[in-house]
Amino acid sequence: MAAPHSPPEIPAGPSLAADVLRLRDIAFSDAAALLARHGLALVAVDDGAPIPGSYWGDDEAGIIGGTVYARGDTPVHSLLHEACHLVVLPPEARARVHTDATDSIAEEDAVCLLQALFGDELPGVGRERVLADMDTWGYTFRLGSARAYFEHDAEAAWAWLQARGLVTAARGLAPAGSALATPAAAL
Repeated sequence: MAAPHSPPEIPAGPSLAADVLRLRDIAFSDAAALLARHGLALVAVDDGAPIPGSYWGDDEAGIIGGTVYARGDTPVHSLLHEACHLVVLPPEARARVHTDATDSIAEEDAVCLLQALFGDELPGVGRERVLADMDTWGYTFRLGSARAYFEHDAEAAWAWLQARGLVTAARGLAPAGSALATPAAAL
């Protein structure tokens, strides 16, 4: 399982490894289109400016309502992770989100899985890159890696996502817009 809200050791200065895939490395329009299919907006933030709604600060994506904020140096895995926090929520719950999406371990685990699936939806990204970048950033999993979690330790997360209509029984993404309208109180 993921360790929600326990930050990795981050060195001073620019956030972590230069070898994680950044928003500037892919087409912004592809990322914006993916989020739009799920009822979200992606807003570009000027280089060097603070990112609104960023839980981690620095170059990490931010969320406010149904909007994801990111700079060119924002890691793609961060953008996807924060977007997926919004995707799993019904629209009325999304509207209340500002910076911190959840304190639910079940949701955090499901979002870690979903962000890898979203990676497959972005040209030039793919789930393998998302999983590798999650490891580089410092996500922690019982089996030692994001890929091992995804492939061998995520049964509860798959079930959580399937119950909400976000993934299929065949473990693929459900078509955008097919998610169940799960009342926010049930989450």
